[in-house]
Amino acid sequence: MDLSRTEEEEDFRRRLRAWLAPALAGLPAKPEATDWPGRRAYDCAWQRALYDAGYAGLHWPRDAGGQGATPTQHLIFLEETERAGAPYVGANFVGTLHAGPTIAAEGTPEQRARWLPPILRGDEVWCQGFSEPDAGSDLAALRTRAVRDGDSYVVSGSKIWTSHAEIADWCELLVRTDTSAPKHRGISWLAMPMDAPGVTVRPLRTLAGSAEFAEVFLDEVRVPVSHRIGAENDGWRVTMVTLSFERGTAFVGEVVACRRVLGELARTARANGLWDDAVLRRRLGRLSADFRALWRLIQWNVSEAQRSLRGGGSGVPGVGGSVFKLRYSQARQELYDAAAEVLGEGALDVDHEWVADRLSSLSYTIAAGTSQIQANIVAERILGLPKGR
Repeated sequence: MDLSRTEEEEDFRRRLRAWLAPALAGLPAKPEATDWPGRRAYDCAWQRALYDAGYAGLHWPRDAGGQGATPTQHLIFLEETERAGAPYVGANFVGTLHAGPTIAAEGTPEQRARWLPPILRGDEVWCQGFSEPDAGSDLAALRTRAVRDGDSYVVSGSKIWTSHAEIADWCELLVRTDTSAPKHRGISWLAMPMDAPGVTVRPLRTLAGSAEFAEVFLDEVRVPVSHRIGAENDGWRVTMVTLSFERGTAFVGEVVACRRVLGELARTARANGLWDDAVLRRRLGRLSADFRALWRLIQWNVSEAQRSLRGGGSGVPGVGGSVFKLRYSQARQELYDAAAEVLGEGALDVDHEWVADRLSSLSYTIAAGTSQIQANIVAERILGLPKGR
């Protein structure tokens, strides 16, 4: 892992800071948390601003429309945008953080040309149609079926916890194309237009009062065969590519945000007299060590992916992403539990940013693969332990 900073990279930091100041000054007010059409417009406008300035898809390969930035430049970008209080990817997170990178890694030239530029420009928003009501954490148990009919698949079934389905243009959709195959085979990865006839979206309200998830019902939806990413029945392998991005790099910006929140917690504790509590200080100190270690693990994972790309590989993050996801999910929950302690009675104020984040943090040991699944991956693929019975 190379953590050194070149003069070119420091110049990149200076230029980014110089661009961020006026760009952020011209932003309109952020929409309410429950106004997802407004948030889509806000997030996509920021994505377009990044695109026009040459910062969209910063770490994507150049042949995928990105900037081919070094891992260090990518991390500098995340550090500086968080420090400046810039918007996060928001409604664009599925497209920019894992659907787009999957298409870049696995798509045909025609597919890359069709879908990657609109993602980078913020013209099209994606959602993720992986989880199903009856599959639980066993993603391979999916039953949504796609039957080949000429140049199309006819898809029927349902999905749940589909992020931003109500405002998305496209869905990265897992379907079963061979019902006679073992469950990890016979799966295909499709790009489905959300305005296709037969698609019904029913928003789900979360504990925090927002509705960024939805149920999606599919009634004989026709999806062109040309929208399949990878070979028919090879979708599980393609899905592992998607999940490698989702677990390996998609949470990078959130770690930066958690480190900022931790600093604010310490300042708040000093201001309200809680800093004299040695137990709280040790708690915040341990969390600081956790997030510093997670940041180093991110640097290692990103560097590993970059080395793979330079060596002619795919540039897809490895299983180290599961190590990161496993610990980050728990550390985030512990951070906002500490925030509740610092806030005291203020922890009952659902409008407080930290309170809303505490509620959302409860989902992190489930989202992007449950902690139990991540522990199995670490045990089997990294430690070489036998599969559980």
